[in-house]
Formats: sequence, structure tokens, C-alpha cells
Amino acid sequence: MENVEAECRSLAEVIARIGDKWTVMVCGHLSEGTHRFNALKHRIPGISHRMLTITLRGLERDGLVARKAYATVPPKVEYCLTPLGQSLTGPLATLASWARENRPALEQARTAFDRRAAQG
Repeated sequence: MENVEAECRSLAEVIARIGDKWTVMVCGHLSEGTHRFNALKHRIPGISHRMLTITLRGLERDGLVARKAYATVPPKVEYCLTPLGQSLTGPLATLASWARENRPALEQARTAFDRRAAQG
């Protein structure tokens, strides 16, 4: 039983990383190629400087993103997906496709649920 619980915790940790809103958006943009920090910040609506920094550091720590710093003035830093990160793009694309396809059904189910809940 302990082994199953440890496996569940481990799996939950991975899903929390790859299912995070900002992780999905960052990986989506990096799947198109290497980007500098400010380019990512401008391309991802609503992400703060701090949140982009935290997300990129977490992805780098998990081996999904590589960071390359250049000794220039001003400093230049580029980010790209590692082979492990690239292997994530297929599953994320499949999930995005499923979400687009099923969004109307999800919204319809939510509306019906909310209607029932409001009735008592």
C-alpha cells in the first residue's frame, strides 16, 4: 500500500508540473523554437515577470527546458525545450485538441449543473 501511495504522490507531482497553466503556455511557445525571456513575456498574455521566472526555473530544474546565458551587455538569455521537453509537446497538443473539441460539451454540462444546483 505504501508503494501505491508513493507512486500516486510522484505522479501527482509530475501532473502538477505539466498541467500548470503557465507551464503549458511556456512549453507551447518554446515548441516553436528558442526564445529570449522578454520575447516569451510578450507572447504569453497575463504572465508576470516573476511568474515567468518561477515557471522557467521549475521547467529547467525538471529537465524540460534548457537555459543558455550569453556574457553580453545587456545580458542575453535564451530558453529552449530539451529532448524531454520536446517529448511533452505531443501529449500537450493532444490535450489541447481534446479541450477544443469538448469545450462546448463541458460548458453545456456546467450550465445544466448550475441550473440544477440553483433549483435546490
